[in-house]
Amino acid sequence: MSYLNPLRLHFAGRFQANVSTVNNDPAHFHNAAFQPGYQLMQGPQMNPPNGWFNPQGDAAWRFLGCKITSAWTPAGVVQDNDPVMGYIIADSDRHAPAKLVDLDSEQQLVSEIWGLQVRIADANGNTLMRGDFDPAPFADIWDRAAGASGGDNVAGAMYQSVLTNLHWADALGSPFLQQLQQAATDGLLSIKFNVDGFNLSYQSPDFMTGRITGTIGPATLTEPRHMVIGRQFMAAAGQGGNFFAPAGGINFFAGVIDPVASCIYLDLGNALSTSSAGGGLNDLGDLTLSAYDPILTPANPAGSTIPLGVIRSCGLGGYAGDPSWYPLTAGIVVLPLTAEQLKVASMFQLILSGNSQSMISEWSSAAFVRADQYVYRLSPGDQPQIDVYAMQFGKPLAGVQINFIPDNSQLQAQVGEPGQGSPYVAASPPVGVPAHALGYHPTWVTDANGKAVITINAGDPGTPRFFNGGLDYGIDGQVYGIRPGFADTQKYEGPINQWNFVSILLWSGYNPPSPITWTSMQPIFQQYANLYPVMNRFLNLGDYDSVVANADLLILAFGVDLDNPNSMPVTRDLSPAKRAAILSWLKNPLPGEAPPKPPVAAAANATVDPAKAAAASQGGKAAAAARRLVLQNR
Repeated sequence: MSYLNPLRLHFAGRFQANVSTVNNDPAHFHNAAFQPGYQLMQGPQMNPPNGWFNPQGDAAWRFLGCKITSAWTPAGVVQDNDPVMGYIIADSDRHAPAKLVDLDSEQQLVSEIWGLQVRIADANGNTLMRGDFDPAPFADIWDRAAGASGGDNVAGAMYQSVLTNLHWADALGSPFLQQLQQAATDGLLSIKFNVDGFNLSYQSPDFMTGRITGTIGPATLTEPRHMVIGRQFMAAAGQGGNFFAPAGGINFFAGVIDPVASCIYLDLGNALSTSSAGGGLNDLGDLTLSAYDPILTPANPAGSTIPLGVIRSCGLGGYAGDPSWYPLTAGIVVLPLTAEQLKVASMFQLILSGNSQSMISEWSSAAFVRADQYVYRLSPGDQPQIDVYAMQFGKPLAGVQINFIPDNSQLQAQVGEPGQGSPYVAASPPVGVPAHALGYHPTWVTDANGKAVITINAGDPGTPRFFNGGLDYGIDGQVYGIRPGFADTQKYEGPINQWNFVSILLWSGYNPPSPITWTSMQPIFQQYANLYPVMNRFLNLGDYDSVVANADLLILAFGVDLDNPNSMPVTRDLSPAKRAAILSWLKNPLPGEAPPKPPVAAAANATVDPAKAAAASQGGKAAAAARRLVLQNR
């Protein structure tokens, strides 16, 4: 089971992601060169880049006004007389809001939500179900607002995870919720939501908010937490775009065939483009789902295309013609299948096509491979096990060889010598080096469940991203990309989803001096004082007296679990070794020798590259995407 099954609810509303943006620029991690202007709102010319579009962000992530719009059981749609139709989806009423967290300044395209608690509540806010969102990054980011100009506001993406630690009210009052509770026998619910239309205009009341639609259904312990074992529709890359522009106009999506109900579920929630940022869905024509039989006959020398169902675009219930379609369905489509259609759909490649410009399909082999969890934070000596799933025709693919190879192409490091172009493109540290810091066997074989469990041996990368030849404090550790794929590329491969790789932040080894004094702690605290000016409302993290005066609160903030929304730092980019050293020092804050104050660097006078400056001014994720290695190397 997953959210793609007969028992599910849909919701729609808005979300807030009040991200901090000073840390978007790798050069801002250089304490000795940091300028006070880097904490200010970005200037119109982006020279210098200042603190981007929201330097005072506190990283809070919230549901805003999210209502349950529809619910379904195997018997059909739930009617209005079920109280669930008046319920809401909300975050915690007990603790601080969740946090949106980038993995690294050079990997900003897997932003994770940490510390989120999801509630189903009645209109008065009374909680009927409470669950903890397993931290997850977004996936399949793309240029959803087709033809729109701008940066992050044109993007769409999706999150998929599970809710754990479920708590249900004694009296649910809703027959639907009673069924949902009974179906969650493993204590898990599956949740998936789509986000788009993010507002970057600080003059707008909707600043740092966007549109959200989502789905909740039951889950089991036997399935992956962040992906669907099912049919995977793969988009080929088109031209242009900030993030990804699918050649056929339809983005990656998943589907599931239900042989019992004789139907197929398609999740188009993050697959259909919009007319504007957060606007209505574009009309791609009626969308026809077909199965392709490659067997050639005299009557069909190119093979046969067998129609399975049609998704109407116009009129009542049409995805483009009915404004209520998207909030009511979150993009989930259910197509009934006859016995014959069920048979051919289960054995042939699936294709979804609309007008002459709109088409997406599975790989010709109908195979797919991906890691379930694909973002990791590691310390030297860690040995995480990464679950990689292979499937074909929506079923586990057993006994197949999987390659695991380094691929740093989608990380966001600037290629070129420091000092060239605008200040934005200067001084971007290297990524993916040293390669030997990550050890793993390159080939693995899937088990009977189509799963390969890959072990990583984490070494010490040193400090390759410290500045001034390693003399000045910089970005801790190193970020790496590793991509799973089929060893037999002739039999199984097709268009690569550029986002289907594992991102790893490997921290530098750290042995604190003895005794630990402010001399060794100050550069760490100073960096957070520079990068998160929102903290200036409470204390000066770069000042010994201010830190000592707030030691009790800092001990609490640095001591809680990482998935706690009160965890500090909000970016989760502090290694456990440094966190332990800070906690030890806070309990005995020896002053040591006062370190020299970092010099204030002179404003850069480099010539601005207009294309880079324009990309930078578009926003955080768009600017990061603009400096991806894969783009710079073309």
